[in-house]
Amino acid sequence: MNAMPSEQIEVEAAETNPSLAAVSEVEAGIREFVRNDVAYLRRPGQTPLSDLPESDATVKNVNSLIQRVAGTSLGEIENLISELESLRDLLHAEGQRVQREIAGYAHLSHAAMKSTRIIAENLSQWKSTAENLRQS
Repeated sequence: MNAMPSEQIEVEAAETNPSLAAVSEVEAGIREFVRNDVAYLRRPGQTPLSDLPESDATVKNVNSLIQRVAGTSLGEIENLISELESLRDLLHAEGQRVQREIAGYAHLSHAAMKSTRIIAENLSQWKSTAENLRQS
C-alpha cells in the first residue's frame, strides 16, 4: 500500500500512541477498500471489484475491523456509563448526607443561640440585682 504523507503522519502517531493504532488500522483498511473499489474506474475495460471474489474478502475484512474497533469502543463507553452512574449515585448519597449534617448544625446553632440568650438575660438580671444591692 502506498502511503500518502498524511497517512504516514497517522502511522507515526499510531506508533507513538497505542490507542490510535486500532483507529489507524480501520482507516487504512477503509482506504485500501476504497482504492480497490474505484480502481476499475481508472483502468478502462476492467470489471468492477464487486464482481471479483477478492472484493468480498476485502469487505469482510473491513467489516471485521470496524466491528472489532466498534465493539471495543462500545465496551469502553458502557464501562464509562456504569462508572458515571455509580458516581452519580455516590454524589446523590453524599449530597443527602451533607444536607442532614447541615440541618444538624443549624439545629445545634439555634440551640446554642437560645442558650446564649438565656445566659445573657440571667447575667443582666444578676448585674441589675447586684447594682440595686450596692445602691441600697
